[in-house]
Amino acid sequence: MVSMIRAFSGMPNVPLGFPILFDADMAIIEPAFVWLMEHAELSGRAQASETVRTYGEHLHDWFDSLEQSGIEWREADERVIAAYRNRMLENPSTHTGRPYARTTINARVSTVCRFYGWALDRAPIDHCPFRLTEKMTLMLDGAYRPGLQRRQVNELIVSRPEKLPRPLRADELARLFAHLRPTARLAAQWALGAGLRRKELSALAVEQIPDSWPLDLDSDPLVGVPLHITKGDRPRTVYPPLRLLDHTHWYIGEERARIVRRIRRSDRRYRAPSNLLLNEHGRAMTRKLLTAQLAEAFAASGLQGTLHWLRHTFAMAMLARLQVQARTNPDLNPLKVVQVLLGHASITTTAIYLRCVELHERDLSESLAYLYGELIPADG
Repeated sequence: MVSMIRAFSGMPNVPLGFPILFDADMAIIEPAFVWLMEHAELSGRAQASETVRTYGEHLHDWFDSLEQSGIEWREADERVIAAYRNRMLENPSTHTGRPYARTTINARVSTVCRFYGWALDRAPIDHCPFRLTEKMTLMLDGAYRPGLQRRQVNELIVSRPEKLPRPLRADELARLFAHLRPTARLAAQWALGAGLRRKELSALAVEQIPDSWPLDLDSDPLVGVPLHITKGDRPRTVYPPLRLLDHTHWYIGEERARIVRRIRRSDRRYRAPSNLLLNEHGRAMTRKLLTAQLAEAFAASGLQGTLHWLRHTFAMAMLARLQVQARTNPDLNPLKVVQVLLGHASITTTAIYLRCVELHERDLSESLAYLYGELIPADG
């Protein structure tokens, strides 16, 4: 059986946390090691990036599947990859017992194909086990003008029906927040008010929160908060509503301070981490725990959704507001602004919200009223 370990500090020249794959004889699977190592070096960080760890998990699953089927990795062809994909389509995950999401299946297949594309360039293999087909795809430019572009499409990728996100209505937001504990509630407010992801919320530090904000809102109405740990490691600045900063300072001075005091009473050696969000044990709130607490709150409020739905709601609310402003300011590009605020690498990703705003105009107006009533002062 193929196994995987995370590199530890005693392993020279290997980044901490780096995924290392071993075959059934406990020999390192060298091509996978070299490919992943190149990605880790390209990231320019002391530790393996999240992307490298994800690729390692994907390759672990792939090599384990090959071993169970008795197939040597160099002999795999398109039919073998297709069979691997089809098993995920037809069978539930052995870890969760639930069907695989098509996004998960496509991510694993894409990683496998990237690995073989690299192997073909480096000559460990003499054939490519998948095909790319050229297709014309509708794309958007920086001004969200449509146009056709040639793209190479992997035929092994599973097609997915378009599933547009929708904003949470005002009554849904009120019900959800009523079931959130203080730390999870603040995280949800940052997702709703500034569009932060789980990774960004977990990494947010106390020192990043401005000590004060401008008294003269007419001259400087925005307070930027730079984010350094983001998806794709692309630094960006977010602009939380002033009332959200007020809520955050209350959390730091009251709820977070309460957690720190309680832990210190039982452990004088305890030192609080720099993270803004702490769990009840005084440790940094993890993405996993944050996801679980939001899932509990959604279920308790009778709603379907995740923390990411709050980010969707922020994106649509911001886009709708900017579109109104653009009517009197033709130089304003609402979609481009939202792209920057969300940290999307491609404006095509952001463009999905254009249709969402059109489809949910009525619900969105209620969401805007809640967002600006709860998190933004009336004169803001």
